[in-house]
Amino acid sequence: MGHGGDVVRELTADHDEVKDFFTRLGTEKDPDRCREIADQLTIELVRHSVAEEQYLYPAVREHLDGGDRIADKEIADHSRVEEMLKKLEELDPAGAAFTGCVNELRTEVLAHIKDEEENLFPTLRHNCPQEALDDLGDRIRRAKKLAPTRPHPGSPSTPPANKILGPGIGLVDRARDLISGRGKVS
Repeated sequence: MGHGGDVVRELTADHDEVKDFFTRLGTEKDPDRCREIADQLTIELVRHSVAEEQYLYPAVREHLDGGDRIADKEIADHSRVEEMLKKLEELDPAGAAFTGCVNELRTEVLAHIKDEEENLFPTLRHNCPQEALDDLGDRIRRAKKLAPTRPHPGSPSTPPANKILGPGIGLVDRARDLISGRGKVS
């Protein structure tokens, strides 16, 4: 969840974790393990998305030409993923609908990752001073610690509302996870 380094290194390490979860989901046959992996994937994606929406995309708006357009597109990508994660939560991991949803989610998320890593991150690195990138990495790591762990498609995705509501929602999600055992690796 927290890897260290500037914002690009931090988020790229998150992307690698997400890719690993998809690989594990693609090879796992036990429905109970599939649910556990899907829950871990969901936790990572939600935390990652919330942190990007709180800190990365405001920086994109500030530092990049066409930043508003780029940030709006990224947030729209997140909204689609969050809807898919909400649907995935409700599906039986032994069913074909679960597998179909995972495949659809994989396609969407991997396209988003590719776009960020090939386009957004190099552009951000070129247009942002290293000190700002380092600071953003620290902010992203702090945000992920407080972020929700479950999809909340109706919650705000832009500051200041997401910075105000996110930690409270995250606290409730982590309490639910603790009680249910969700997200623990067995």
